[in-house]
Amino acid sequence: MIANCTAVIMAGGDSRRMGQDKANLLLGERTLLQSVAATLQPLFAEVIVSVRQPRPEIDLPQVCDDPAHSGPLAGLAAALDRATTPWIFAVACDMPFITPAVIEYLALQRADHQAVVPMIGGHPQPLAAFYSRSCLDEVRACLHGKGKHSFRALLDTMRVCYVSEDQMQALDPLLRSFFDLDTPQDVAQARNQEAK
Repeated sequence: MIANCTAVIMAGGDSRRMGQDKANLLLGERTLLQSVAATLQPLFAEVIVSVRQPRPEIDLPQVCDDPAHSGPLAGLAAALDRATTPWIFAVACDMPFITPAVIEYLALQRADHQAVVPMIGGHPQPLAAFYSRSCLDEVRACLHGKGKHSFRALLDTMRVCYVSEDQMQALDPLLRSFFDLDTPQDVAQARNQEAK
C-alpha cells in the first residue's frame, strides 16, 4: 500500500479521436476504467474518478471539474482540491496496462518534489504521475493564467522529478504501462495483444 496518497483516474476527456467514451470501452471482460481501477485498488487506500459531470454508472467516488474550466488540468485541480492526502497519483482511464511495479517505483521518488513524472520517448507522461497537494496553487495559476493551459506549462513552474525511460524500461520492458488507447486502432491492437 502506498501511504499518504489518493489515486485518481482521469475520465473527463472528450474522447474525440476514439469517437465514443473511452472509460466504458471493453478490453476483455472489463471496461478500461475497471481495468485501471483493478490495478490501483490494491495499492491505494482510496481510488476516485475525475469526471466532468456525475456519472451514475461508475461505482467509485467521483470528483467533478469546475464548470468554468475543461481539460485534464481542470481535472487535476479538482482532484487535488478533493484529496485528503498529501499526494495524488493521476492516471488516464485509457492506460489499462500500467503496472504496480511502475507505480511503486514512481512513488519512491517523491521526496523533495512536487511531482514525479515519467519521460517516455522524450515526452513527459503527466497522466501517469504523482502530484503533491502543495502544487494546487500552481495548477490553479496555470488554469487561470493568460499563457498556455497545458501540463507542460504547469510542470515548468514546479519542482519535478523526471524519471527516465531507461528506469521505466527496467520495470516494464515493453513500456506497455504508457500505451494509451486514443483511437479505435489502438483498442484493436490492445485486444489483439490481450488475446495472445
